[in-house]
Amino acid sequence: MDAIVKKLTPEAARPSRAEAEDAVRTLLRWAGDDPTREGLLDTPKRVAKAYAELFAGYHTSVEDALGTTFEEVGGYNDIVLVRDIPFFSHCEHHMLPVIGKAHVAYLPSGRVLGLSKIARVVDIFARRLQTQETMTAQIAEAIDTNLMPRGVAVMIDAEHMCMAMRGIQKSGSTTLTTTFTGEFKDNASEQVRFMTMVRSR
Repeated sequence: MDAIVKKLTPEAARPSRAEAEDAVRTLLRWAGDDPTREGLLDTPKRVAKAYAELFAGYHTSVEDALGTTFEEVGGYNDIVLVRDIPFFSHCEHHMLPVIGKAHVAYLPSGRVLGLSKIARVVDIFARRLQTQETMTAQIAEAIDTNLMPRGVAVMIDAEHMCMAMRGIQKSGSTTLTTTFTGEFKDNASEQVRFMTMVRSR
């Protein structure tokens, strides 16, 4: 995953909060507004605070989030699926929102994850500048590496505001991506089962 998302090197230290707020003021001026007018006076602080929350995934450890697993599964070895996990992300090309749902499944190999851990992994990767394709692969790789199941399946269905708000301006269109590992990748029938379970209501 480090090969996909590179963190700042010590030489490229993280800017200070004051520098981030100054950058917001610069953008406000570039957009054509006056950052000293009353309505915008606190905007740089608010934006910096919002960014700290929206991009918290850069400072959260996937390994810590997936650290606890359970062996007492009562012999269960079939698909574990958590579907319709809502997320909010931002595209790395325009820094505009990506809004969607993730569906994540795995085939246990003696150990299982707490169900909230799967949603947590989605959240960690969503709270970074992303492409949907990369995020899909990162979620699968994280679960595969830390749990070592027989296979992982991930599907993401999302709307990209860079398509809805600018450019082609096609609101309502969604993008679907999938990644399969292990038995899900090697066995088409397992992929079909996953897709069927995701779409069943």
